[in-house]
Amino acid sequence: MLRSFFIALSTNKSFRSFSENSSIGRRVSRRFVAGMRVEEAILVSEELNREGIDVSLDSLGESVVQVAQAEESALVYHRMLDAIAVRGLKANVSVKLSQMGMDIGGPGAGPELAERVVGEQVEHAARLGNFVRIDMEGSQYTEETLAMTERLHQRFPGTVGTVLQAYLYRTEDDMERLLAQGIRIRLCKGAYKEPPELAFPEKANVDANYVRLMKRAVTSGVFCGIATHDEAIIQQMCQFVEQGGASKDAFEFQMLYGIRRDLQRELVQRGYRMRVYVPFGAEWYPYFMRRLAERPANVLFLAKNYFKS
Repeated sequence: MLRSFFIALSTNKSFRSFSENSSIGRRVSRRFVAGMRVEEAILVSEELNREGIDVSLDSLGESVVQVAQAEESALVYHRMLDAIAVRGLKANVSVKLSQMGMDIGGPGAGPELAERVVGEQVEHAARLGNFVRIDMEGSQYTEETLAMTERLHQRFPGTVGTVLQAYLYRTEDDMERLLAQGIRIRLCKGAYKEPPELAFPEKANVDANYVRLMKRAVTSGVFCGIATHDEAIIQQMCQFVEQGGASKDAFEFQMLYGIRRDLQRELVQRGYRMRVYVPFGAEWYPYFMRRLAERPANVLFLAKNYFKS
C-alpha cells in the first residue's frame, strides 16, 4: 500500500511543483540526488571513484513537452561525457527517452527526435570510448526502447545498452533477444506500477524471476549489471560466484546513490565490481518518490536524519 501511495504521488503535479521549488524539498532530496548541477555530480563521482566505485551519471528529467527542452537535456549529456573524459573518471551515462522528446507530438518529434538526440550521444560516447545506458521507463516504452537500443548497437557496437525489469512477464524473452546480439543489460526489479496482466503482482515471484534472470545474464558471456539492494539476492549472487557458477569479471553490482553505502563498500572490499547510479538536477521529484516507493525503510531513514547536519 505504501509503495502504491508513493508511486501515485510521483505523478502529482502540484506536490511536485511545491517540492522542487522549496528549500525543504531540496534538502530532503540530497540523500538520493547529488546536487542540482553537473559540477556537483562530477565531484560526487570523483569521491566514489576514490573508493573504488564506478559511476553512471543521470541528469534527471522526464516527459519533456517541447523540442527545445529535449535538445537542452541532450546538451547536458554531451557536457557530462566531455567532463568524464577530461577528469578521467570511471563513469558512463544513463538517459531516459521521455527526457529526449519521446512523447512530443508533431513532425520530427517523438521517437524520431529521441533516436536522433540519443544517437548523437552514443556517437559522442563512442569517440571517447565511453558508454550510454538507455534507461527503461514504464511498460508503454519497453518495445520502443529495446528496438532503439538494437538499432544504435548496430551502428555503435558495445557503446549502448539498456535496462530490463524482472517484474515484467516478457523480460525472459527480451533478455534472450538482447544477449543474442551482445547488448549489455542492466537487470533491475522495476519501479513503475504495472497491471497484473503485464507484471508479477507478488514480490516473491518478482524476486524468483530476478534470481533466475540474473544467473542467466552472468553466464551469458555478455557483461551485465546486477542492479539491486536486496541483500538476500546479493548473497545468492555471491554464493553463485563462490561455487564457480560465474566469474566476478562477468558482471558488476549496481546500486543507487545514497542507498546502502555500507553494502557498496563491503562488496568492493570483497573484490566485486560496483557501479553507483548518480542522479542530479532540479527535476528530481519523480525519481525521489520512486526511491521511497521501492524501499519503505528509506522513509524512516529520512525521518530520523532530517534534522541532522
